[in-house]
Amino acid sequence: MLKLIGSRLATAVPSLIGVVIVTFLLTRVLPGDTAAYFAGPAATPEAIAEIRTKLGLDKSLPAQFVDYVSALAAGDFGTSLSTGQPVAAEIAARLPASAELTLAGLILALAIAVPFGIMAAVKQGSWVDHACRLITTAGVSLPVFFTGLLLVYVFYFKLGWAPAPLGRLDVYFSAPETVTGFYLIDSLIARDLETFRAALAQLAVPAITLAIFALAPIARMTRASMLAVLSSEFVRTARAAGLTDYTVIITYAFRNAMLPVVTTLGMVFSFLLGANVLVEKVFAWPGIGSYAVEALITSDFAPVQGFVLAMAVLYVVLNLLIDIAYGIIDPRARSEA
Repeated sequence: MLKLIGSRLATAVPSLIGVVIVTFLLTRVLPGDTAAYFAGPAATPEAIAEIRTKLGLDKSLPAQFVDYVSALAAGDFGTSLSTGQPVAAEIAARLPASAELTLAGLILALAIAVPFGIMAAVKQGSWVDHACRLITTAGVSLPVFFTGLLLVYVFYFKLGWAPAPLGRLDVYFSAPETVTGFYLIDSLIARDLETFRAALAQLAVPAITLAIFALAPIARMTRASMLAVLSSEFVRTARAAGLTDYTVIITYAFRNAMLPVVTTLGMVFSFLLGANVLVEKVFAWPGIGSYAVEALITSDFAPVQGFVLAMAVLYVVLNLLIDIAYGIIDPRARSEA
């Protein structure tokens, strides 16, 4: 297992280097002049040139890249021109909000999609199977921002069940003392049930939005993988031996069908990191997605570069966890590695 982890980390290094290079080059070819934007519409050419010199934009592209890599090596992601705060501190403060939303949506999607896919495979051709196909098709077809706006219209505007989609907490509540950065966990640690309920209410609709987007591929892969395993010889042998349906389906079939589901889970999580950007804008969620969009609009390079690099590191960690899960589920993966 340690060799597997080491080999995966070794292959991740070139990927991270490529992300750094591509991100740097893309931010430099974006339309707009950062110095002119922050100097203001009434600024003189001399003032704009002074800001450009201060930001290091007057240097050649290779010199700018060397400065950027040197700062990264020292743990400096730069300073946001919009907020005046270090990008690393901003990302560290906003990342728990995005992680809490993404994990809540993913857990909710798993809780629905996996049992749904298993039932659809076991009862192939039944109404459960047709409902699974219908829901997965709708989940794939509907854009995530449209789903979010529709849920806001129904549950907040029409029914009044959900609170206003304005961040992680209602204005009448204060954030709990930061321990993990996850409001649900921190409020439980502080034994503040009122704040916990308020944070859960704010999280519910955006998490459902992400769950609808995520459950479609998970349910489809669970169904397809279970159908393949249920038709295999060892399942027929287990049934002939008189084992109960629960033992055959869960203990034998589902464990062998988990590998494709785990692979899909990793892909879905990476999709959710991208979908988070749109959901955070719809629900005014103070995560790193909305932070990156605001920086992109103002041609603020440092936060965009920090956001992409943070997402790349998260993706590498996620793939490493998936490889470890492979080794736990199927010992053959360890021996092949």
